[in-house]
Amino acid sequence: MTEQTAWPLWEVFVRANRGLSHVHVGSLVAPDAEMAVRNARDLYTRRGEGVSIWVVPADAITTSDPDAKDAYFETSEGKNYRHAVYYTASEGVPHL
Repeated sequence: MTEQTAWPLWEVFVRANRGLSHVHVGSLVAPDAEMAVRNARDLYTRRGEGVSIWVVPADAITTSDPDAKDAYFETSEGKNYRHAVYYTASEGVPHL
C-alpha cells in the first residue's frame, strides 16, 4: 500500500455583491487552490448568491486567543478617545 497524503483544509469567503465585504461561509478540503475555488463555487454559490470567492489555507490563518479577549481588546490607559462612545454627534450633520 502507498501512503496517502491528506488534502489541506481551506476556509471559504464569499462576497454576495460588489461593494460588500467577503464573509466566511465555511470550510472544505481540496488538493490545491484552484480546486478549492472550484469546489467552493459548487458548494457555496449554487444559487448564484456570490460574485467573488476567496479560499485561504486554514493553516495560514493566525487568530487571537478567545480566552484572552479581555486583556487583548482592553483599551490602553489614557486612550479612551479611541472609542466613539465618548463623542457626541453634532447637530445639523445628517450623515453621521
